[in-house]
This record gives sequence, structure tokens and C-alpha cells, in this order.
Amino acid sequence: MAELNIRERQAGDVTILDMDGKITIGDGNVALRSAIRRLIEEGKKKILLNLGGVGYVDSSGIGELVSSYTTIQREGGQLKLLNLTQKIQDLLGITKLLTVFDTYNEESSALNSFK
Repeated sequence: MAELNIRERQAGDVTILDMDGKITIGDGNVALRSAIRRLIEEGKKKILLNLGGVGYVDSSGIGELVSSYTTIQREGGQLKLLNLTQKIQDLLGITKLLTVFDTYNEESSALNSFK
């Protein structure tokens, strides 16, 4: 099973998490959760999740995205999604979550959208 690899980089005051692999019950959602927690503890509240390399998300992965989003909102931050694959777009569409998340296809427009 391919686990989730997360690479972190900064673009100004926005933290970009480049993710590769699967966000599924077990490793994937835990990796995402701890990455988000750590960023919040470091005071990084503008987070862009680059999902371009994520081939698969299960229901617990979707749950994790939602809970990360809520956690960051509560802290007064912003969480946005970049490069959704068709599969993930479909999944978010079915679950009516596409309207919840701010999603972008281009990194530059995503970065410009942070206030």
C-alpha cells in the first residue's frame, strides 16, 4: 500500500503541502492530520493542499480534509485545495463538499486568493 508522502514548502506566508499517494484510513489520514496540527502549532494558518499526486481518497480521507478545514477555520486561518484529480473532484461533487472548499487548478491563482 502506497502511503501518503507530504512535502512542505513556503510561498510567502502560505504553506504549500505537496501530497503524493493515498489519503485513506490509517496512514494517509493520520499523516495529513499531524501535518496540519504541526503547522497550526507553528502559527502557519494559510495552507494550500496540492492534491495533484493523490490518486485516491476514501471516506475517512474526505473526513480528514473536512476536519482539517474546520480546524484551520476555527484558528482563523484558510485551507485551500490545488490540483484536484478528476476522481477527487467527482468525490467532492458527490458529497457536496466541492462548495465547501476553495479549489484551484493553478498555483498562482490559489496563492493570490489568500488574504
